[in-house]
Amino acid sequence: MYLNCHTYYSLRYGTFPVQALCELAQSNGVESLALTDINNTSACLEFIKIAKKDYGIDPLVGIDFRNGVDQQYVGIAKNNSGFRKLNEHLSAYLHAERAFEPDAPALQDCYIIYPFEKVAQRKKKDFRENEFIGISIADLRKLPFWTYRHLEDKLVFLQSVSFRSKRDFNAHRLLRAIDNNTLLSKLPEREQGSFADRMLPQEKLTAHFQNFPHILKNTEKLMQSCKVDFEFGKGQNRNLLLAGTSKEEDEEKLKRLCYERLPSRYPNANKDVFDRVERELSSIIKLNFVSFFLINLDIVEYAKSRNYPFIGRGSGANSVVAYVLGITNVDPIELDLYFERFINESRNSPPDFDIDFSWKDRNDVTAYIFKTYSNTALMGTYVTFKRRAVARELGKVFGLPKEEIDKLSAGHFKYKELDELQTLVLRYSALIEGFPNYLSVHSGGILILNDSVYNYTGTFLPPKGFITTQIDMNIAEEVGIHKFDILAQRGLSKITDAIEIIKVNQPDAEVEEMENISVFKNDPEINKLLRTGDCMGVFYIESPAMRGLFLKLQTDNYLNLVAASSIIRPGISNGGMKEEYIRRHRDPERRKQGHPVMLEILEDTYGVMVYQEDVMKIAHKFAGLSFDDADVLRRGMSGKKTSKGKIELIEQNFRNNCREKGYSENIINEVWEQISSFAGYAFPKGHSASYAVESYQSLYLKKYFPLEFMVAALNNGGGFYSVETYIEEIRKCGGIVHAPCINKSDHPNTIYGKEIYLGLGYIKELEAKAVQQILENRQFFGDFKSLDDFIDRISVSIEQLSILLKIDAFRFTGLDKHHLLWKAHFKLSKTKRKTSQAVLFKPEHKDFDLPEFEYSRLIEAYDQMELLGFPLSSHFDLLKNPMKPSVKAKNLQQYIGKEIEIYGNLIVAKKTPTANGKYMCFSTFYDQDSEIFDIVQFPASAEKYPLYSKGIYLCRGTVVEELDYVSINVQWLSRQETAPDPRFTDKSFKVKF
Repeated sequence: MYLNCHTYYSLRYGTFPVQALCELAQSNGVESLALTDINNTSACLEFIKIAKKDYGIDPLVGIDFRNGVDQQYVGIAKNNSGFRKLNEHLSAYLHAERAFEPDAPALQDCYIIYPFEKVAQRKKKDFRENEFIGISIADLRKLPFWTYRHLEDKLVFLQSVSFRSKRDFNAHRLLRAIDNNTLLSKLPEREQGSFADRMLPQEKLTAHFQNFPHILKNTEKLMQSCKVDFEFGKGQNRNLLLAGTSKEEDEEKLKRLCYERLPSRYPNANKDVFDRVERELSSIIKLNFVSFFLINLDIVEYAKSRNYPFIGRGSGANSVVAYVLGITNVDPIELDLYFERFINESRNSPPDFDIDFSWKDRNDVTAYIFKTYSNTALMGTYVTFKRRAVARELGKVFGLPKEEIDKLSAGHFKYKELDELQTLVLRYSALIEGFPNYLSVHSGGILILNDSVYNYTGTFLPPKGFITTQIDMNIAEEVGIHKFDILAQRGLSKITDAIEIIKVNQPDAEVEEMENISVFKNDPEINKLLRTGDCMGVFYIESPAMRGLFLKLQTDNYLNLVAASSIIRPGISNGGMKEEYIRRHRDPERRKQGHPVMLEILEDTYGVMVYQEDVMKIAHKFAGLSFDDADVLRRGMSGKKTSKGKIELIEQNFRNNCREKGYSENIINEVWEQISSFAGYAFPKGHSASYAVESYQSLYLKKYFPLEFMVAALNNGGGFYSVETYIEEIRKCGGIVHAPCINKSDHPNTIYGKEIYLGLGYIKELEAKAVQQILENRQFFGDFKSLDDFIDRISVSIEQLSILLKIDAFRFTGLDKHHLLWKAHFKLSKTKRKTSQAVLFKPEHKDFDLPEFEYSRLIEAYDQMELLGFPLSSHFDLLKNPMKPSVKAKNLQQYIGKEIEIYGNLIVAKKTPTANGKYMCFSTFYDQDSEIFDIVQFPASAEKYPLYSKGIYLCRGTVVEELDYVSINVQWLSRQETAPDPRFTDKSFKVKF
């Protein structure tokens, strides 16, 4: 009976999820209701899916059209066509960021309900056949005195339902205060809903309308005429089903391309290869996935035509057809990858191709998809309120001081010591946590549908300009909408940019073709980088955890790298399989301890499950399950909804088959437990293999062109570590790093031989327009000859010029920057020139006699820290007190089992929870020779000596070794004090700013 119900997808307004709305209706005896979130249809599909099936409620869907919180009208869909019309109407206004007109357009197959207050204010007289006046319980007192009471056929019940209780209403007011960026005490009433916006039991509702029974009858009649329905969870595929003009044409094209391209991938193809291709094609055609392959092929063919690098990865790498077509670059026959991991007879939904493009190229690829295919949209996602962020926002709403907000947000408090307001912040933070905060864009999902996206959802328009759905991937998949994963990463552009930099910096150098992966795999110098963990800057394998794993695993070849990429995942590590794999890899005798059947099935991984495919191998060969059931098991263990309800039956078959084979209950339980703990976190082997190819390409560049590679890495946003860490790595590789220079620097970093000039883009508070003007002027008129020449050619304020001078960007003049700063202040006013037009005649510049200024490396470092975020000198040179004798990282091997002291510059620290709820900390440092070492803090040390900030630390602990990996178990550490800026501490110093 309720036509205007909100969930928390009425963003920063509603206060409960769809399930709670259904439970509320059920408890109040309400048999039908309309979900009409404010300018949003995110919850509609889920509501339609669960309302009738789980709660016995007839679902209606629509939209509450509002300008801010000012309700204009409510639209209710009569049927699926009406739902589409509402979505189209909503989306048009959201895209244009326009306010809704007071009168709705003529929307076919929709009901439009105007709130009584709006109708009365506007004295609206004309109503279309599908338009009604909504009367709330509060309006009943006014209705007898208005002429609208005579329009009996046009009156329906319209009562907003936004809250269940006073607590919900309080949460609503807090959300409105957050949305309006105001104190709760200053939140205007017009920005809030009414506490009366609640659901009443059916009998109470009927009692309120005893004098106006026709209103409820009209409402019931309206609701009975509405039905929007979709099929859920039955293997629907609403993606584009034809890439060409007919199904037969698509099938013929796929077969033809496979056999035309097969010789280039398999020059000496045998019967096994042809049988595999035939088997895969048969499954692809039978399951109607032909268009899926052809569309993905079209996308990568476009990328190739534009010379965009890409990686086809994930389970798609298990397909020989994908490999032959060129969608992927991993040979599944060489790596014994099961096609059934990708596609099998029990699969109804399209499989996933994850295709990575450079972050620079993905937008163009996306634009091509939108241009080529109609009914296309980006997949939406919900950004939810996180506990710490909510605590910070609520702290502001309650007007708490910043230090208290910081304390509550960071969790650094004792609950018993909190006052009433602080307690309220935490209480409502816990309530609001998990609410959707705003709609965003899925990291890579693109929808290419067989029909209009508006049949299912409204859309919005993010800054990049591609329409995006208001539903997320979970409910989309339930209704049969499956995304294409077009992803972006920076590792690919590191490779392409490095090659371009090499061409400029070393024009005579010969660079291997990046497709010659076999050359890289067999290069002992490249494999030595893996063996020693020297992989900083290399996409996917540069983290401290990977470096430590490489040392333990003695990684020195491609297959080892593929394995390492998977065994570092949580499921394998937590189950103890990582350590067992490492020990069996290093000790052939230990391999014999494995179960003979497991050793036979998983020979290449010594009887240890490493990849997702291993679950299938064990299920098929160990327990005798079919490949189809084995993949259902694998997907179920990974939490895939498509396997829901099937796992219990498969487990029973698994155990029964094992018993028939004569395995003991202990072995059966052990293997099943390994599968359970492992499968949800493991990578498919094809995924690891695809990334390993990219890693080898980067390793080649790092080995033979380290400076160019590291510059490319920095220009693409670095990676796991901070900019400062990569600069340290450049120095370690023999590079000389300079501060930005107006004649040598570009916007990104540049390299001349072994000298690297940081980009002008690194300088904080230097305006982009100033950088653009400098670079364009230099390109047309050559280098700047002096400060005066710069002032004549560039229209810049004294503030912007001072930034350039403080970073010493004019050092080519040979003059001290303090001297130049004084001159600049004499020559320029504090405001920019009003015109950037070049002067016809250069003015004569006066010069000034200035005293000599003291130079200080410490001042230089502080200016760099202010403007770049880090100094270009070593942090060890900036210590206030001299270091005492200590051990160096390169000598740690000599101190195994001994207690030592060592100085280190913190690179990164990672806290990890323990089983008893405490924390350990794993940290990585540079010593004064730029050598890396790792420390471990167990809970007692981690709690007593937390690593809150970067800097130099003196660490004391015991050196330990585990399988060639050396680290330090730290008992205590102490952050060393940095020398202060002499401009603020030394009164005799001559330069002050």
